[in-house]
Amino acid sequence: MLSDKKKAAEIGKKGEEKVADYLKSKGYIILKRNYKDSYGEVDIIAQNEEYIVFVEVKTRSENAIVSGFEAVNSKKQRLIKNEALMFTKRLKTELTPRIDVAEVTVSKSEDGNEKWKLNYLKNAY
Repeated sequence: MLSDKKKAAEIGKKGEEKVADYLKSKGYIILKRNYKDSYGEVDIIAQNEEYIVFVEVKTRSENAIVSGFEAVNSKKQRLIKNEALMFTKRLKTELTPRIDVAEVTVSKSEDGNEKWKLNYLKNAY
């Protein structure tokens, strides 16, 4: 049986997969997943013809105390902004950087299957 920490990591990974699929369906190319640098980690870096997008994904259960959007505090926002700045400098891209937040909520349906809901906030900060 999986520990609570491993269950949470597994659900988080599924949430990131849902967001990556969503972005691909909107015409984005996924450049990096779980990109780490000296500032921290960005869950997804994607691009389309206009933007390079840095996406923070927060997956929560339906009855979570703190929503996914609320979980992206000011410290995390600063880290993502710094990561985006450094990544775009290294990539030397002309694309406009944008920071988005994806809130994924998972719940159980009456038949026991998982139900996933995605709220996606463009240009979050």
